[in-house]
Amino acid sequence: MKELSYLDYQGLSTGQRIVYNIKKFFCAFGGFFARIGKAIVSIVKSIVFGIGNGAKNLVLDFVKGSWRTKLSYIIMGFGNLTCGQIVRGLCYLAFEVVFVGYTATTGVKWLSKLDNLGDAAAVEVYDAVLDAYTTVHYDDSFQILLYGGLSLLFIFLFLFVWRKNIKGSRENDILKAEGRKIPKFKDDMHELVDGKFYKTLLALPIVGITCFTILPIVFMIAVAFTSYDGAHDGYSNLFTWVGWQNFAELFNTGEGNLGYAFKHILGWTLVWAFFATFSNYFLGIIVALLINKKGIKFKKLWRGIFVLTIAVPQFISLLYMSKLFAKSGLINAFLMKVGILAAPYDFWGNAMSARILVILINIWIGIPYLMLMCTGILMNIPDDLYESARIDGANAVQQFFKITLPYMLFVTGPYLLTSFIGNINNFNVIYLLAGDAKANPALTTSGGSASDVDLLITWLFKITTGTESNYKLASVVGIMIFVVVATLSVIVYNILPSNKNEEDFQ
Repeated sequence: MKELSYLDYQGLSTGQRIVYNIKKFFCAFGGFFARIGKAIVSIVKSIVFGIGNGAKNLVLDFVKGSWRTKLSYIIMGFGNLTCGQIVRGLCYLAFEVVFVGYTATTGVKWLSKLDNLGDAAAVEVYDAVLDAYTTVHYDDSFQILLYGGLSLLFIFLFLFVWRKNIKGSRENDILKAEGRKIPKFKDDMHELVDGKFYKTLLALPIVGITCFTILPIVFMIAVAFTSYDGAHDGYSNLFTWVGWQNFAELFNTGEGNLGYAFKHILGWTLVWAFFATFSNYFLGIIVALLINKKGIKFKKLWRGIFVLTIAVPQFISLLYMSKLFAKSGLINAFLMKVGILAAPYDFWGNAMSARILVILINIWIGIPYLMLMCTGILMNIPDDLYESARIDGANAVQQFFKITLPYMLFVTGPYLLTSFIGNINNFNVIYLLAGDAKANPALTTSGGSASDVDLLITWLFKITTGTESNYKLASVVGIMIFVVVATLSVIVYNILPSNKNEEDFQ
């Protein structure tokens, strides 16, 4: 599909724009999956060719390498030590000693039990001395999964360092044959603070991301393929691998099943994210336009009032609003006093009223942020554009839709995307407002109960903190949230004007 420029797009009629945007979305949707397929094929090819080339290079390095390089296959760092690279060689040798020691004493233990996550659970044994039964712990599935996974990671890290050790020794052979200087420790340090300073700067963030982001995600994915829950805690009752069983349960869409609840909650999550994002966005623009309008007095006062609403902690505001609309709250008391209601109305117990309330209250707490952001952007729109539009006979509404809104969408497109994704995972608003909402019996499953107002993220919280503590299903839901968020992010980002038509407002 041919991409239209901003000017060509503005020349389309309203109906043509709708058709164009629908086509653009579905083309982007299909293109996304086509790119995913190409990326997967490319990754598989890279892995296959990478393994093949790596094995080929290992053989060539052994055949063409000196005796130092050949011994480096067994004794890491030997080639460096014999070439005067003492510090580098000792680091390689120490790493090998640590790896061999860990694998022989601890790693083998965890790896040998990784296939079934343990054989012997905790048992009650009679202690004649104490004249009582005591618990004797044997295998712990949780620890086996954790330390077994880390042991596998350590093995891959060792193979990587082992290959670097051989490659470094082979490079020294080449430098020696060419009569060139072999770099010493001082040269390595100088390189790390000069030519390769980027590696020095990135080392700590990469270690942090690996330890605190990547490894927990990998562990969560592994849990999704086990039977880990409250009944199988890993030490008093072992859990084991169950393959794709948890995913099959999630996609079983019969009423009362987990898949039915997931489909229901996912639908509401997307509806909530749409209204929570765009209602705040457009109303924030309108409020900013009203305050910035010429002739409006006390502009600083109105902006200050909105800023004060931000200063109040959201936690307090949301809890207050939750109690305000409770059956015994002030709203029900007022409506009964004026004769509108004969009995208290359960705002949070009715699905429709609860959903409308959380959207409206989210507008109340979200508009001030958007108003402040939009105020700054509106001040940067050139007055010449509006003056030219007025000369051409455009009224205020036409100026808004032809100039203001396109400019705002262009500048704030990435913010809209991140705001939409943030609202999909907006735990605070839903939990603090409707955390006590009545559970829907149709959504009561093996994964615990859920109300009609729950998002995927609040449902995930209930799955892990309920009586079932269904961690395995929580991991599956977490993976599916990631899939939904990642898919929407990539598709929407590729059709944003700020990404596709970057030069239109330059």
